Amino acid sequence: MIYSQIKTYLDETSSAEITDARKAILSEIADYIKSAEDPKLNFICTHNSRRSHLSQIWAQTMAHHYGVDVKTFSGGTEATAFHPNAVAAIEEAGFDVKKEEGSNPRYELKFSDDGPPMICYSKTFDDPVNPGSGFAAIMTCSEADAECPIVFGADTRIKLFYEDPKVSDGTGNEEKIYGQRSQQIAAEMAYVFSQVKS
Repeated sequence: MIYSQIKTYLDETSSAEITDARKAILSEIADYIKSAEDPKLNFICTHNSRRSHLSQIWAQTMAHHYGVDVKTFSGGTEATAFHPNAVAAIEEAGFDVKKEEGSNPRYELKFSDDGPPMICYSKTFDDPVNPGSGFAAIMTCSEADAECPIVFGADTRIKLFYEDPKVSDGTGNEEKIYGQRSQQIAAEMAYVFSQVKS
């Protein structure tokens, strides 16, 4: 069972604003999960620092919440670090986060006491910890989509672009913008997994 603070966060996150165009893309992900024997989702953006991590985390959380057996991953066209502002947005949502030190720290992240933590850090999409075949490549930014015309080993490629919250970095508005992006992704991943279960 997911932590009560995350449950409250989800209750306050409305899926009512998901457009029909977005629902069509999200339904592609749901259809893939339903059709795959061992569904794996790899969320890909440029730096694997913000959008791809938020997507991976919320997808795995919603899979657990809805009782769907899915493994989620994330990667970038290059590795940097899981951005502290994105980490803060996840902590604000109620996740238990423990951090190692270093230039590209590993984060132990839990949404429930029922299972092992997720290990989140920045990596390339083809890193050995990510699946090499039999997965859906979900492109969360247009830049990564343009830089990776082919994602080898992917069963399918789905374009689910999100506006980069890094536009708020250094503006004093980070908490609001990162929070909005986290809420949007949470609502959309909840929609995906509700469709899988329906």
